[in-house]
Amino acid sequence: MMLTFVKRVWRGLLVLFLVTVAAVGLLGLAPGSVAEVILGENGSPDAVAELNSRLGLDQPLWRQYLDWLWSALQGDLGTSPLTGQDVTQAILDRLPVTLQLAAMGLILALVAAVVLAVIAAAAPGSWIDRGISAVSSGFLAIPAFIAGPVLIYFLALKLGWLPVSGWSRIGDGLGKNLQYALLPAVAIAFVEIATFQRLLRTDLVGSLREDYVAAARAKGMSRSYVLFRHVLRPSSFSLITMASISLGRLIGGTVVVEIIFGLPGLGQLVSSSITLRDVVTVQGVVVFIALIYVVINMLVDFSYGFLDPRVRKAARA
Repeated sequence: MMLTFVKRVWRGLLVLFLVTVAAVGLLGLAPGSVAEVILGENGSPDAVAELNSRLGLDQPLWRQYLDWLWSALQGDLGTSPLTGQDVTQAILDRLPVTLQLAAMGLILALVAAVVLAVIAAAAPGSWIDRGISAVSSGFLAIPAFIAGPVLIYFLALKLGWLPVSGWSRIGDGLGKNLQYALLPAVAIAFVEIATFQRLLRTDLVGSLREDYVAAARAKGMSRSYVLFRHVLRPSSFSLITMASISLGRLIGGTVVVEIIFGLPGLGQLVSSSITLRDVVTVQGVVVFIALIYVVINMLVDFSYGFLDPRVRKAARA
């Protein structure tokens, strides 16, 4: 068990290293520098060179990365040369917005998907099953950059039920906070609902054909009891794995939604930092999101043992 844990931690560290190297390498291919952004179009070549030297940006890219990596290993993600703000503090200031948005979208998707999948699996091949499949296909064809403007038009502009854009912190009132968070959360949940529902429905239908289900039915247990008590948990492995991947993706992939709804989250931060070639901030945000992604996947791997005793026995063997 300990060897498995060490291997997963090592793989996670390797992923973090490769992600940060890729981020720095891609930004290094883009023309211009942060010094040119700070000085503007009127900055002379000599002034740009002097500022690059002062910021340490005249060093080779590999040297800049190693200096940053050494500081990051000590818990210092650096300071933005544009804003002068500590990158760690900038991330922590914006993390609650992105985290709440991703969590709400994932929870909405999971609840809707589980309900739809159970209803569909209870009567496979029926008109209900086919109807739910059609609805899921419709959700799958609605990405967030389409769902967002449509939701804004109907629910915010036409009906006036929810605000068009902006954000309100939880500390200013939970009700007001949910008003601003609901539309973007629903916008990112559409595709996830379709993916989760199809995956869980397939696993449920397969599990209902197992021998232990037939034995439970032979003992007089109702189909709904067997479905919830004996089938749902062992059929949720793929769903849990997909949900964990989706949460990591949602945390790092809410850029479009945050821009559409004007939300001050990590997506806005990394988007503006890339535009301004703020490599230090981009590196910090990327490694932070990658760390969350790796930790979530490790927790999911270990959660399998709690869901199915067969996994625990295999780990001890």
